[in-house]
Amino acid sequence: MSDVKIWIKQTVTDNPVVLFMKGTAQFPQCGFSGRSVQILKACGVENLVTINVLEDADIRQGIKDFSNWPTIPQLYVSGEFIGGSDIMGEMFESGELKELIQTLKKPQ
Repeated sequence: MSDVKIWIKQTVTDNPVVLFMKGTAQFPQCGFSGRSVQILKACGVENLVTINVLEDADIRQGIKDFSNWPTIPQLYVSGEFIGGSDIMGEMFESGELKELIQTLKKPQ
C-alpha cells in the first residue's frame, strides 16, 4: 500500500467525519464542496476534518483510488466511505445523513 493510501486510511479512521474537498470549509473552491460543507453543518457536524485535495496532487489522485470513486468531494463517516455531494444531498433530504451524524455523538 502506498504512503498516500496509508495516510488516507489513518485519517479517515482517526476522525469521525472527514470530507475530502476542493478548498477548505471556510473557502470552498467548487460548488459541490461548498454544498457538502453546508449539508454537514446543517446535520450538526462538529469537528469536521476537511482535506483540501488541491494542495496535494498525490492525495487528490490517492483518494479517488482509495474509494474507487472518480469525483471530489468525498465524505467519510467513522472510516466508511459515504459518497459524493449527490449522495450526501439525497441522504440529507431523507434524514439519513443527520441520523448517521447523530449516532457519532452518542456515548459508546
